Amino acid sequence: MRTALLGVTGGIAAYKAAELASLLRKRGWETHTVLTANATRFIAPLTFEGLTHQPARVDAFAPGEPILHIDLARKADVVAIVPASADFLAKMSCGLADDLLSTVILATTAPVVVAPAMNTEMWRNPATQDNVARLRSRGIDVVQPEDGELACGEVGEGRLASIETIYAHLEAACGRARQLSGRRIMVTAGGTREPIDPVRYIGNRSSGKMGHALALEAARRGAQVSLVTTTGAPSHPGIQVIPVETAAQMASAVLDRLDSLDALIMAAAVADWRPVRPSPSKLKKSTGAPEVALEPTMDVLAEAGRRRRPDTLLVGFAAETDDLLAHARSKLEAKNVDLIVANDAASAMEADDNAVVILDRNGVVADLPLQAKTRLAAGLWDILASRLSPAPEGQAHVRLGS
Repeated sequence: MRTALLGVTGGIAAYKAAELASLLRKRGWETHTVLTANATRFIAPLTFEGLTHQPARVDAFAPGEPILHIDLARKADVVAIVPASADFLAKMSCGLADDLLSTVILATTAPVVVAPAMNTEMWRNPATQDNVARLRSRGIDVVQPEDGELACGEVGEGRLASIETIYAHLEAACGRARQLSGRRIMVTAGGTREPIDPVRYIGNRSSGKMGHALALEAARRGAQVSLVTTTGAPSHPGIQVIPVETAAQMASAVLDRLDSLDALIMAAAVADWRPVRPSPSKLKKSTGAPEVALEPTMDVLAEAGRRRRPDTLLVGFAAETDDLLAHARSKLEAKNVDLIVANDAASAMEADDNAVVILDRNGVVADLPLQAKTRLAAGLWDILASRLSPAPEGQAHVRLGS
């Protein structure tokens, strides 16, 4: 049985949340309800208790339940905020946690679906639209409100989406959350640093944001993820972080675990060269400019392509400044990978947004437009998940590194 956490905020559309609660129960969901204080001005908690056969909560400090927000957050397969007021969208956007529902939102790792309902001008206000954009960039599914007659008597955009539409979003979110269950995924992220001396290095401008977004999205879909990264990492219980600095360290982390993987996503920008003889002490300016002899690093992607199991999905990234598709196709063939994600190096590195073209040996698979890397990661996994080899029946859920 799937479990939904239904959050209800203050607005006239709160009565429609009762309709959703009824539908969820009829379709076999266990549903727990949390109302904000303002929501109780429009509909009573007792209504939801009657519909769901579960307690409906309002108070974060209910006697006998000292960690209620954690219990509810962990119980949910999906969280739905119906309706979501402009105030609550702003609260979520800022990460505020001053009542039971907002603390549950911060504590949950389940997918979150938000269905706004408000006056047209409130919905179109730049502040609201900024908040919605920020939530979507974090992977939260914001269900677009409909055009129609509003409670204030006006007609326009801001009407709560239909209950069937919201339910479809919950089904999709729950499906995505289980899509990679039991899969063992490795993602590499960031630019490697090849030391010249103890304080200087050869590096690049890769921030690791794309790799981190891919790792987080895979974990949200149920995968057991190992993230090999040269930069900080997202926090998620399904992600095992393996910090590295150099290309050699990244190669070791990847190749030592390669046989256990269902997919390897090489989003890192691995240095092509390293100093032959790094200085053991800091080089002094007074001694003049040093001559730094370079040697090639291991081509980690090519080596992974040579060693991987036939059923391990291998995805490479190509960051280019010119002839994007030609260089990407060449890399696809030379490295023996299944897919190449090609992007413009000048605009992608260090940016929060990106646009990519995905290629396989048959040509272009998809052309994903400029968008937040968090949303792009979801679009990429929609494609990558379909390319994974079928999981063996009864496949064990084994944590990487165990």
